[in-house]
Amino acid sequence: MQKRTDSTAPDNPMAIQTAELLQRRWLSKNAFEIELTRPSAFEFEAGHTICFIHESMERYYSVLSTPDDPTLAICVFYVPRGSFAPVLAHAAIGTRFNISGPHGYFTFKPSARAPVFVATGTGIAPFVSFARSGIKHFALFHEATSSEELYYQTDFKKLTSAYHPCLPAETTVAAMPEGMFQGHVVGCITTHLTRGTYDFYLCGHREMIRNVTLLVDDRFPGSHVYTEVFF
Repeated sequence: MQKRTDSTAPDNPMAIQTAELLQRRWLSKNAFEIELTRPSAFEFEAGHTICFIHESMERYYSVLSTPDDPTLAICVFYVPRGSFAPVLAHAAIGTRFNISGPHGYFTFKPSARAPVFVATGTGIAPFVSFARSGIKHFALFHEATSSEELYYQTDFKKLTSAYHPCLPAETTVAAMPEGMFQGHVVGCITTHLTRGTYDFYLCGHREMIRNVTLLVDDRFPGSHVYTEVFF
C-alpha cells in the first residue's frame, strides 16, 4: 500500500501582507497569469500556495515563481461569472491585494524514487514552480480539454524528455498534434510509464486524483502519492 498525503492549508497562516498587480497575460480564453510584487517577508517553497483575501472571500492559488524570484506569479482559471477570478481578470495594473501565506504541504520530497507529476488544467501550476526551481528527471502527464489549455507546454518540452500531454478521447480535433495522447491521463500513464515504484504528485480535479490513485494501487505498489485538489 502506498503512502498518501493530502495537501491542506495550515491552521495558523501568516499575517496579512499586501502585493501589487504588476502585469497580466492571457494563456487561453479560460486562463491567465498575473505577476505581483513580492512582500519582503514572504518566504515559500515550490508548491506552496498564497491566499487572496478580498472582502469576505479567501481564494488559494499555487505560486508559479521559484523561491528565488523577486516577484510572485500565479495561474488563474477564468470563470466569467465566478466570485473572484473576474476581480483578478479585470483589476487595473497597480491594484493592491491582501494576501497571506505561504500555505499548504504540496512541496517536493526528494527520495530515491523517480518523481511523476500528474495534472489537469491549471493544476499544472505547482509543477511549473517545481521545474523552474531545478527539480529534474521527472515525468509529467498533463490532461486538458484542448491543446491551447496545455499551459506551459513549451517550457516543459525543454525541461524533460518525459512530457506527456493528454486530450480526452471525446475531444474532437481535425488532426491530433504530434506527441499527443488521445485519452484521459490514466490511460496515458498506463501506456507510457513502466512498472516500478515512484513518487506521484497529483494536482487537479478530484476525479483524476481518485482514478490515478486507484491505478497506482494496481500497477505501482510501494509508490508514494501526494495530492493537491484544484477546483
